[in-house]
Amino acid sequence: MRVGVVVQPQEPDAVEFAQAAEAIGVDSLWAPEIWGYDALTGLSYLAARTTRIGLGTFVVQLGSRTPAMLAGSALSLQQLSGGRFTLGIGVSGPAVMEGWHGVPFGKPVQRTRETIDIVRMVMRGERLRYDGQEYRLPLPDSRGAALVPALLPAELPIYVAAMGPANLRLTGELADGWLGNAFIPELSDVVLGPLAEGAARVGRNLDALDLVAPVALEVTDDPARTEALIAEHAAGYAFTIGAMGAGKENFYNRAFARLGFADRIDEVARLWQAGDKAAARAAVPLELGGLTNIIGDPDRIAERVRAYREVGVGTLLAKVSGTVDERIDALAVLVKAARA
Repeated sequence: MRVGVVVQPQEPDAVEFAQAAEAIGVDSLWAPEIWGYDALTGLSYLAARTTRIGLGTFVVQLGSRTPAMLAGSALSLQQLSGGRFTLGIGVSGPAVMEGWHGVPFGKPVQRTRETIDIVRMVMRGERLRYDGQEYRLPLPDSRGAALVPALLPAELPIYVAAMGPANLRLTGELADGWLGNAFIPELSDVVLGPLAEGAARVGRNLDALDLVAPVALEVTDDPARTEALIAEHAAGYAFTIGAMGAGKENFYNRAFARLGFADRIDEVARLWQAGDKAAARAAVPLELGGLTNIIGDPDRIAERVRAYREVGVGTLLAKVSGTVDERIDALAVLVKAARA
C-alpha cells in the first residue's frame, strides 16, 4: 500500500516538508485547489526541489480551464518533473464553479467524460477535433482550426474525484484512479459497487484503478486524546455538511445519506443554516470522525490500515498538521503500517 500526503506548496516550510517526506518513503505529494491558490504552479515548484516523489492534484476543478489548456499544463508538469505527475480532476460544485469561476455548472458527469477524452487526445498528439455536448472543437461556425498539439506525446495518469453513482461509474470506466472523500472501509460497497460497474463496461476489473482514500492522520498513545480527536474531526464535517452547496446540490450530503446517515446529516445541515454552528458541530455523527480518518496509537493505526487494504485501497492520502517534525513522525508510523 502506498502513502501520499496533502501539501500546500505556498507554506514557508513546504520544501523542507516535501524533502523530508520523500526521505522517509512517502510515495506522493498532493496539492489542493479550492478557491485560492492553483494546484499546478505550486507542484511545479516542489517538483524542482524533489527527485523521486510523485506529484498529484486533488483536485483541479473541471471548467476552470479549457480541456486543451488543462492538458497542456498537465503535460508540461509531467515533462518537467520527469514523469512524476498524476492529474487529479473533479467537478467541484455550483457554488464554486458559478460563484468563483463564473462558469455554468452544467452537466458535470458529461463534462468529466469529455475532458478526459480531450486530454487523452492531446496526450496522444492527435489533431484536435471533438464533437461533444459540452465541448465542440473547433468552435462551430468560427475561424477556429483543428490543430495538432505542439508538444511531445506522453502518458499521464488521470484520477477522478467522484462521489455520486453516475460519476463513480464513469470513473470505473475511464480513469486510472479514484480519489475518494469520506470513505469508510466498512461501508465500501456503496462506492466500490458503482466503480466496479463502470469498470465492467469496458471489460476490466476494479483492481485496474488505484483507489485513493484521503484520511486525517493523528498519532497518539492516549485513549482519551484519541476520542477527543475523533470528536474534533467529526465536528469538522459540519462546515462541509452545512455550507458546501445547498440542499440537494450538496454532493457530500448525498454521499453521507447513501452511507446511512441521512437523518442525522439533515439535522446538521438544518442547524448550520439556522446559524447554530456549535449545535451543528455537536450533531455530526462520531462515526464520520472515527471511520473516515486514521487516529490513535500505532496498533490502532495498523488495524485501520488493514481495513483499507482489505477492500482494495491502494493509496492512503494523509492530511497531517503540526511542525515539520511532528508531521514526519506521524507519517513514519503510517508508512510502517502501510508497508507491513
